[in-house]
Amino acid sequence: MGVLRGALIGCGFFAVNQMHGWAGIEGAEIVAICDRDPECLRIVGDQFGVARRYQDAEAMLQEGGIDFVDISTTVGSHRALVELAARYRLPAICQKPFAPTLSDAKAMVAAMDEAGVPLMIHENFRWQTPIIAAKAVVDSGAIGKPFWGRVSFRSGYDVFSGQPYLATGKRFIIEDLGIHSLDIARYLFGDASRMTARTRRVNPAIAGEDVATMLLDHESGLTSVVDVSYATRLPEEPFPETFLEVDGTEGSLRLGKDYRLTVHGRTGTETREVAPNLLPWASRPWHNIQESVALIQQHWTESLAVGREPDTSGRDNLKTFALVEAAYLSAETGRTVDLAELLG
Repeated sequence: MGVLRGALIGCGFFAVNQMHGWAGIEGAEIVAICDRDPECLRIVGDQFGVARRYQDAEAMLQEGGIDFVDISTTVGSHRALVELAARYRLPAICQKPFAPTLSDAKAMVAAMDEAGVPLMIHENFRWQTPIIAAKAVVDSGAIGKPFWGRVSFRSGYDVFSGQPYLATGKRFIIEDLGIHSLDIARYLFGDASRMTARTRRVNPAIAGEDVATMLLDHESGLTSVVDVSYATRLPEEPFPETFLEVDGTEGSLRLGKDYRLTVHGRTGTETREVAPNLLPWASRPWHNIQESVALIQQHWTESLAVGREPDTSGRDNLKTFALVEAAYLSAETGRTVDLAELLG
């Protein structure tokens, strides 16, 4: 297989990171871009030298010469665009959150399955270098069998300045950030069977919740806590770092500030830095997320080349999305939610 020709749909806030990522990927390139806003098209097209520019996605696909689409739009358009890709039998990457509802997400997976083409959700947090390092420790058995874990993201960073629409939705932190943390919990500890959640809105200027605490019962018997906040004021702003705690039968793991990973086990205690690479186009403190974008794009390219289902496929991400829905349902009703209720 030669170089895969991709089309990016959506040239907004985050798309520049994706375009930089694609520019460094061996085996793929973006040959066309699409956005309803001509100014966004001009900015991204000029910056990355993309000549094919469209304001209509179907018109772009009709012209052909495309091997996959990268959907980087807001959530409300995801189902229509994925189903459009399915009609043209084009593999697709879809930005998170997957869809407005779990039923939409299931329909999107079904459409791509029927078309016989892969769908990957751009769930990049599990591709962060420090998270991968922690996963390797857990899998190595260095701390024995894990029985408790915590995934924590607490910050006071102003995410609304770059993405003002985040302040207007009735759902905020679980859907936007918690989805990443929940996916990390699945990645590290396996699938969850039950969820209990509590939410709160601290910032009066936003419509949705900006604090959430979630308790997960995993199928392995492990219990994890996933907590996220954009209302936490700290002496040192940790954005955008995710902190981890894992207790095992033979030791413990802690991933703390400045990407310091401490592993305590039978052979003693080791602390090392597992910082992300600062790519030439990246900037601190975003470099952690920016590197993970390039890594997940490389994974997509390699998966397409060999015909392997990507790790964060649509089918896999249904389980993460179900955790998001379970969290909102639990917070609303005050009860523990069985995931089987949602996934069937």
